[in-house]
Amino acid sequence: MPHAYHNPVSIHSGRGSLQRLPSILAGRRVAVVTFPEARELGLVERLEKLLPGSLVEVIDDVRPNPDVAHLSALYDRFWQSPDACDAIVAVGGGSAIDTAKALMVGTASRGFSELVDLLAAGKAFEPASVKPLIAVPTTAGTGSEVTPWATIWDAARQKKYSLHLQATWPEAAIVDPELMLSVPAGTTVSTGLDALSHALESVWNVNANPVSDTFAISAVQDIFECLPALMQDLGSIELRERMAMAALKAGLAFSNTKTALAHSISYEMTLRYGLPHGIACSFTLPIVLEKAWSRSPERDRTLQRLFGPDLRAGSLRLRGFLQGLGVKTEFADYGVADAEAAAMIARAMDGARGRNFIGAVPA
Repeated sequence: MPHAYHNPVSIHSGRGSLQRLPSILAGRRVAVVTFPEARELGLVERLEKLLPGSLVEVIDDVRPNPDVAHLSALYDRFWQSPDACDAIVAVGGGSAIDTAKALMVGTASRGFSELVDLLAAGKAFEPASVKPLIAVPTTAGTGSEVTPWATIWDAARQKKYSLHLQATWPEAAIVDPELMLSVPAGTTVSTGLDALSHALESVWNVNANPVSDTFAISAVQDIFECLPALMQDLGSIELRERMAMAALKAGLAFSNTKTALAHSISYEMTLRYGLPHGIACSFTLPIVLEKAWSRSPERDRTLQRLFGPDLRAGSLRLRGFLQGLGVKTEFADYGVADAEAAAMIARAMDGARGRNFIGAVPA
């Protein structure tokens, strides 16, 4: 069967790779989108020194799970002066990069309400204008630096929008593990498990291909080995670098396959139960593994490279891995009754991401 793999993002990785930012920007005026603690951590000052004269704005009030209630005023203010900058640099975790992706897409009216209407329609559209994006992750997990997707939430209406255009691929990604040394334990676990979810979701996926499998298998193996060790030594630059590369490989895998059932379930768990994204999309991985097994001989071969030939042993290993990191692995652990969990899985299976799952297709 023929396969295709495509990823247009220029990747710069390794310790000290942030120093390449000026040459990547080549004198363009930039707005930096980052998280509130970035100033306290000295990141904003570092960027100001790296980009003298070209850093024209710092947007540092990014919030977790970017919501339309907050993004609206931010977006409208940003596009009031469309010529103020030539590009956007996102520095932070998935929320910072998702916020930047929302900002990079200019509507004809320069208003956020028009963007929400376009997203709600669920169809591809051509933005009136686009700001190029350079993504600089400060956590090892999002993968958003090498994908075109951004998740925009509407908690008031219990909705989630997916922004995904050809224009929303970042121009470049800078993956510098030195920026991840200050990430606390809880965030390290949550983002690391998000990366594990990306990798596994790209394996039990109808869009999987040999190239995405290569990235995914390597990412899963690295995370299994590296994440528990990192939790015992958060200051290890070697382990931070390995996790950064694992998250990058997971991103490269699902940049072509998209995510699947575990992520589809996670959206409702985040909206209704307030679970952080990395936990919401990873606690069901053993359940989804059990549903994926024996659905496809080809996919089984890939899964068995990771978990061995025995489903029960593989599921127990995955549960043990998650529980060893302090993650509970049953719906009941999060206050979800069995009947509601079954209904939630059924709804997720019918969602856009759920339909990517091999178990959503008759065996």
